[in-house]
Amino acid sequence: MTHVHRPVFAATLAAVALVAGCQNGSGTAPLSLKSLTETADGVPDGGADTCPLPYDIAEAAKAAGVGGKAGAGPVRGDGETPVATGEGGKRAEPGEPLAENPGALVSCTFHIGQDDVRVHTIATSEPNAINHLAPVISPLTGTSTDAAIGYINQAAGAEAGEVTLTTSGNVASMRLKLDGHGDAALLVGAGESGAASLSRKQLGDLTEELAGQVQ
Repeated sequence: MTHVHRPVFAATLAAVALVAGCQNGSGTAPLSLKSLTETADGVPDGGADTCPLPYDIAEAAKAAGVGGKAGAGPVRGDGETPVATGEGGKRAEPGEPLAENPGALVSCTFHIGQDDVRVHTIATSEPNAINHLAPVISPLTGTSTDAAIGYINQAAGAEAGEVTLTTSGNVASMRLKLDGHGDAALLVGAGESGAASLSRKQLGDLTEELAGQVQ
């Protein structure tokens, strides 16, 4: 019979636990409707000065081949505008979209170079979570409401892990995989239409990198 020394056995168990804990690629708990709702509920009513989700914008930018200094908050922060806000969850009022289709939205602002990068993470009980982000499309792309709805319909039909870009090239989204029931999406807006320094490919790659960090 082969005897395994206790220190070796303990080290083996620790290694197994570490691998199991990192299987989602970020070392954090898998994204779920419950976890995102709890995160949104934990954001103060006036917003937070840090993003409560495990996004590393500098690492994502580097992996996507995007140059420029990257960090939390807008390029020209005023010290008063929050870095992160939370919606839905316990804040949802009867009749509101995130009360009718229960869910939560966490929005964080970062910057890369001279571009503000807005990252919206949403999850709902039923499809399609991306529908609730229609109001933020037009301001980011400078397009009409009809164009924004057309984009949302296209994004809603995408498979999980598939990046969908707007015609303006400065907004991308991806349906996220959830642990358990529900539907989730990530939407990333960089700079302004026609003025963003990121190429379409860079924005698509950045969106993929950020998705990998949170799910």
